[in-house]
Amino acid sequence: MLDIFKTIGDTLFTLEEIEDDAWINLVDPTPEEIDFIEGELGVDRDFLRAALDEEESARFLVENEQVLILVDTPYVEKTDDHIIYETLPLGIILTKNNIITVCLKNSIVLDQFEKNSVRSFSTFKKYRFVYQLLYKNAQRYLLYLRQIDRMSNYVEKQLHKSMKNKELIQLLDLEKSLVYITTALKANQIVLDKILKIDVIKKYADDEDLLDDVIIENKQAIEMANIYSGILSGMMDAFASVISNNLNIVMKLLTSITILMAIPTMFSSFYGMNVLNMPFSNSPYGFWIVLGMSLVTACIAGFILAKKDLF
Repeated sequence: MLDIFKTIGDTLFTLEEIEDDAWINLVDPTPEEIDFIEGELGVDRDFLRAALDEEESARFLVENEQVLILVDTPYVEKTDDHIIYETLPLGIILTKNNIITVCLKNSIVLDQFEKNSVRSFSTFKKYRFVYQLLYKNAQRYLLYLRQIDRMSNYVEKQLHKSMKNKELIQLLDLEKSLVYITTALKANQIVLDKILKIDVIKKYADDEDLLDDVIIENKQAIEMANIYSGILSGMMDAFASVISNNLNIVMKLLTSITILMAIPTMFSSFYGMNVLNMPFSNSPYGFWIVLGMSLVTACIAGFILAKKDLF
């Protein structure tokens, strides 16, 4: 999908043709769309295809007065029972007159700009647009990390009374998400450090402050991801033992109940034998006496088990 946007005044318009100072957004582009952009703007084809490889690592390249900033952007993968936070490459290409973004899927970060909901956003200020993109991307990581923390706290409460593997699997998904996020954030940090050191991208006074904010947000996200990873790893080990202990408690209770039920069964089996002169066999109250004896014995056994904390 290919969309062309341009800011006129404070309004973002969608264009049919490419103009100077326009933003071209490519989402899972077809070969024909890639050929079109390559032919119209002379963009290196490798730059356009870099973000279409899910395994591509973040990097910063400059060739023929064109700049490629490849960063990882987060997204949520939802299934019936699970939520996994993953990352995708997001390509930002700067040409002499335009800015191009390339991604395999619709990005929530880019959606904010398409809806013109970012303050001071303008396609004319393409360098500031880059820093705003990077800033919103870092903020999205922080948001998802807070969501992961809330989800892990919820699962932790469920684990206290759980005897199933569902909660552990949820924690495993969260741990996997944190691995993806931590790896992506560290790669993005390398790119940000290069942007800070290299003067290829112009930095005005306000832009330098914004870039500093991006770096601070990214480092904060890295710290949060490391902390949550450590907590989650320890939590999984602890609650694997909790689930096993919960099962042992249930088995102990069932065993105690089985013992109590065996006592009346034992009495009834004795009096079910074809043997003469059984105690109380000729008494009109024999049944009630035997029943009472079995119940009293069961109560005594239950009291002993309760004292030994087997209930």
